[in-house]
Amino acid sequence: MTMRDAVAAYVHDGDTVALEGFTHLIPTAAGHEIIRQGRRNLTVVRMTADIVVDQMLAAGCVSRLVSSFVGNSSAGSLGELRRRVEKGLPEPLVFEEYSHYGLICRYLAGAQRLPFYPLRSYGGSDLPRVNPDLRKVTSPYPGPDGEREEIYVVPPVNPDVTIIHAQRADRAGNTQIWGLTGIQAEAVYAARKAVVVVEEVVDDEVVRSDPNRTVVPAHAVDAVVVCPRGAHPSFAQGYYDRDNAFYRAWSAISKDEERLHAWLAEWVHGTRDHAEYVERLGEEHWARLAVGDAMSLPVNYGRRL
Repeated sequence: MTMRDAVAAYVHDGDTVALEGFTHLIPTAAGHEIIRQGRRNLTVVRMTADIVVDQMLAAGCVSRLVSSFVGNSSAGSLGELRRRVEKGLPEPLVFEEYSHYGLICRYLAGAQRLPFYPLRSYGGSDLPRVNPDLRKVTSPYPGPDGEREEIYVVPPVNPDVTIIHAQRADRAGNTQIWGLTGIQAEAVYAARKAVVVVEEVVDDEVVRSDPNRTVVPAHAVDAVVVCPRGAHPSFAQGYYDRDNAFYRAWSAISKDEERLHAWLAEWVHGTRDHAEYVERLGEEHWARLAVGDAMSLPVNYGRRL
């Protein structure tokens, strides 16, 4: 599908939308299309809420954020998010905070259709004081000392739609990722619908030649969108590098509310689609983000003689 058609079909006002990709392969172009289509009252689930979340907040798309990290990925702050959380301006943001592993466990529970998922890492933490969904249950099994342990649990998350970015897929939706991976597969399995945005669609034979690189199988995917450079300003291993200059510039842009809205008007609302966004950045810009080859060695999977 086109990005426009995929967002129109699978993202609706009031939905819970997971946007996953851990530093790498962030589905930025999908976030921009959600902004263009004027979606409202979304709950966004994203482990590392960063620039694309800041942009969606400024565009008025998001009323609730579920995350385990907020920030401009080592380059500074998120101005819009800070205004929402610290001052409630232009309106408050409902923010549900987890640890990274806590949110991973929510995806695991959602993917496995479990009522909760246990974890130890909230012991001694102050986080349960600010998040009432971090609760304790008593183990049904006695430990070595005969006592039944109390342990923290988190609830499942089942997004209405999960959107991820990846390097490539076949037309059926078998999706391959390499380099830095995150929680993409679990986020897809936890969701009711899944949209995979890729740098390219390849022939079935390409995917079958290296099946272990298939992170998300076709049966879990509802739509495949081809969107080259759709993770910018993050990177796609083997396709283009991280745009560190953009990250460094974003803090100043988002700190100034007028400048932020001018940026959205020019680069999101002022572009028909991501292809125009890419074209407007210009080939000189993309040349600076070009990457050389670092080929993996062939793998012999073997076959019957």
